[in-house]
Amino acid sequence: MVTPAGLVVLTDRRSADAPLTEVVRAAVRGGAAWVVLRERDLPYEERAALAARLRDLVPPGRLIVAGPDPLGGDAVHLAEADPLPDGGVELIGRSAHSAPALSTEHYVTLSPIYPTATKPGYGPALGPAKAAALAGEVPWLALGGIDSPERAADCARVGAHGIAVMGAVMRSGDPERTAAELAAAFAAPQDHPHPHRARPPKGEPPSVSLPDFGDLRGAPCGQPRTVDNAAPTSDRPTRPPEAPMPTGATTPTGATRPTGATMPTGTAPR
Repeated sequence: MVTPAGLVVLTDRRSADAPLTEVVRAAVRGGAAWVVLRERDLPYEERAALAARLRDLVPPGRLIVAGPDPLGGDAVHLAEADPLPDGGVELIGRSAHSAPALSTEHYVTLSPIYPTATKPGYGPALGPAKAAALAGEVPWLALGGIDSPERAADCARVGAHGIAVMGAVMRSGDPERTAAELAAAFAAPQDHPHPHRARPPKGEPPSVSLPDFGDLRGAPCGQPRTVDNAAPTSDRPTRPPEAPMPTGATTPTGATRPTGATMPTGTAPR
């Protein structure tokens, strides 16, 4: 069973910045993978006709109808109090605001994740981490207040299968761009560091601990060098200083060395 994932757009013709079909078309171009048709206040014939038009705009099988009647399709999303559909429906989702108790449903939406402008005062907000704990092993979509790439990425980090977004896309002056930003952020959460993770101060590079490579010993050309980490540097024997040359001794070039002079420690004679 394929359940909704990625960016899922919920319709709301009353808040849409343009005709609903235009907004949906743009959102799909931007990366919306699924669309949920709400508009439950419309007359049946008008709503069924709208569902048919939207099916032409979304990938096959990716239009979900809110309520138990799929309006000629095979996917529904139920409110908490909705009855199960009579039959012939392949995909069933249900709204939940606490730990879901499912029978034949395939996924849930958990809401609100954040405070939402669409339903002021609706809540309390669950937050991504609590929603993930409530869902457990049930596939779930994060719904409510997901209006920025940062929030979309936070939901992905805790294991949400997708983000269900209504107001941010419906009210957008550029729904294609808004959809693209949210979809990309959800798909690649590693590009958006979590705000609670420690980061170095601005302008300072992160500290890096380098390994101790020990004693790198010389090797013939073309042969690998060996690494000796058996003892700390401070415990390794050091080369003893060379003894002073006897008075009157000569260097290899034949020059007489001044009396009492010593060679610097570790310096080879010329």
